[in-house]
Amino acid sequence: MNSPHFQISSLISRFKLSTQMRKQVLTIALLAAAFAAQAQQKELSTAQMLKNDRQGLMKQIPRVIGWQDDAHYMLAKPKSNSGFSADTVVVDVKTGAEQPFVDKVSTEAYVKNKDIFYKPAGGVEVQLTHDADEEKNPIISPDGTKVAFTRKNDLYVIDIKSGTEKRLTTDGTDLIYNGWASWVYYEEILGRPSKYRAFWWNPDSKQIAYMHFNDTKVPLFPIYGSDGQHGYVENTRYPKAGDPNPEVKVGIVNIETAKTTWTDFNEKDDQYFGQPFWTADGKSLWLQWMNRGQDHLVVYAIDPATGNKKPVYDEQQQTWVDWLDNINFLENNKGYIVVSDKSGWMHIYRYDINGKLINQVTDGNWTVKDIQRIDEKNSTIYFTARKENSARYDLYSVKFDGKELKRLTFGDYNHTISLSPSANYFISTYSNVSTPNRITLLDNKGKVVREIADSKGDELAQYQLAKTELIRVKTADGFDLPVLITWPAKMDPNKKYPVLVSIYGGPNAGTVYDSWNWRSFGDNQWWAKEGLIQIAIDHRASGHFGKMGQNYIHRDLGNWEIKDYSEVMKWLIANKPIDKNKICITGFSYGGYTTCMALTRGADVFTHGIAGGSVTDWKLYDSHYTERYMDAPADNPEGYKVSAVAPYIKNYKGNLYIVHGNMDDNVHMQNSIQLIGALQDQKKVFEFMIYPGGRHGWANDRAKWAHFQNEKTRYYYQYLLEKPVPQEILQ
Repeated sequence: MNSPHFQISSLISRFKLSTQMRKQVLTIALLAAAFAAQAQQKELSTAQMLKNDRQGLMKQIPRVIGWQDDAHYMLAKPKSNSGFSADTVVVDVKTGAEQPFVDKVSTEAYVKNKDIFYKPAGGVEVQLTHDADEEKNPIISPDGTKVAFTRKNDLYVIDIKSGTEKRLTTDGTDLIYNGWASWVYYEEILGRPSKYRAFWWNPDSKQIAYMHFNDTKVPLFPIYGSDGQHGYVENTRYPKAGDPNPEVKVGIVNIETAKTTWTDFNEKDDQYFGQPFWTADGKSLWLQWMNRGQDHLVVYAIDPATGNKKPVYDEQQQTWVDWLDNINFLENNKGYIVVSDKSGWMHIYRYDINGKLINQVTDGNWTVKDIQRIDEKNSTIYFTARKENSARYDLYSVKFDGKELKRLTFGDYNHTISLSPSANYFISTYSNVSTPNRITLLDNKGKVVREIADSKGDELAQYQLAKTELIRVKTADGFDLPVLITWPAKMDPNKKYPVLVSIYGGPNAGTVYDSWNWRSFGDNQWWAKEGLIQIAIDHRASGHFGKMGQNYIHRDLGNWEIKDYSEVMKWLIANKPIDKNKICITGFSYGGYTTCMALTRGADVFTHGIAGGSVTDWKLYDSHYTERYMDAPADNPEGYKVSAVAPYIKNYKGNLYIVHGNMDDNVHMQNSIQLIGALQDQKKVFEFMIYPGGRHGWANDRAKWAHFQNEKTRYYYQYLLEKPVPQEILQ
């Protein structure tokens, strides 16, 4: 059968028309043909959009787990289309042959029923502790003979073979913690994945470095629980901006003698300590130190025998300095490699072992994400970066001297990489906004070895899908801000459409990427069918423009975020079919803060909003996060004033829905309560929902989570779509 283009061209050729007229007629005819083809496509069913019925639309694909060795990679293959359980297989790189994975090498130590259990590779679990107290964070020593853990804020070690237990510290109390992090360190420095662990084995298994915290001077914040007849109070030592922080010292304890050598710092100083790193030979502990103002980072090499320190890395910036995620030590004390944004963009630097800069390996107005492998034999670094497009990640290789920079990935895709141990091969899971996830095996020259999987279903092309595209909107001062838009499925050229803007908005925490969002695929298609324009926007400090862009928000949170979001929306209103009276923004945590600011400071643009778990005044949030960007309240009083929501309530004229968990231990509900009080004082109309027992989110409580989703749905239908809520969408 001839194509529509051939048929139309043949028809036009019968008439004597000018070249320009021919082009116009052809264009109109092709558009008509395209619309006709689109009309023949099937529409997604409610089940396909809302009930996760992806049969024919999407295929469950394996999850890349990693590499067993350089010749075998591991995949978790779904057992069924649900994808909730999987079998792990080992795949031969050269042949593609699969074998079931049998774990013969991994040993585990874990807590069960408050005690520690140990399970050797291929063996039977053994109970190591038998007491009434709860043990936490059991970590096996590098030589596999011992397990270190904390109990009641003291550090212990137990011999696996004999079961002999030794107490390494003795001063743990409700306010003194050994190897167990104070809250602000857990949340902001060591990170939630640490599970409060603040101790690290030496590679020789004879010593443990640990942090000692004293929370005595940290203000106590009460969190009220409403359960039971009388309720209860949960007290947290939580330093808000400007408050005293925990006093911290770092020790190295000898396992044999239980004697601690303290590193050469004064715990009374107002300072922070970051993640430490043992050198490969275990002869030195490299400890990160930062001043309270967080604009000066020093890494000290610590002698474990004496605690004496020597600076080996020093970085200062005018705004703030971030902690080093890793220190990549080279063999035989030849030096180390780190990633820093001190140039205004995140790049790779090479130093000798004493901290003298050898060379900056990468350079330019683009961002290195992380180092995947260092091949010392060939003086090559493999790393991921946002170079071709700030909304995409690619894999690159470069020589130690900065020469021979090569892109190893392909196409206009966002790539997630798993590199083999010797960097001879890598697996890319890749996609873009219009291409569902695919998985491909390549060699280290970028040559495709094998296509592993494609999540696109055989019937997907038969369906009419709402279009998602990534565009750029230029600000008046030259930032090309990335904007992700999903358009309504069937657009009427004579109609204006309501908008739903979903954001987070925090520093270096962008949400706009050129990738397929399969988790939200069905929901996005539903709202597109209902007539919502769905948008995500990243501002200048979101990470797309490096530290150079982030520096704008120093001492001035909330200002540039709202300016950029507003400028993008004004451009879209002027150039796209948008109903300016229905611009809804929604976000959680920092996104909640941004939403509150948008409905007040940005009230000339944003008309509706749902703000969850919001910071509303930076004096109410924790010291480390807040002061990194704002400095201390005493040093920046005007900045704290203008970054709070309250001063802009006079502008508020839309509809704000405030949501908070009453037991949020991160962003206290105090934030929302104070905002509500200020709104009431100015006789403003708003909505408010409390989630009893809710922490910083309540996804683990299925009933409350479903209620929250239904409330958002109700809000969108009531205020944006102005029609009844279909019962089938409610959870």
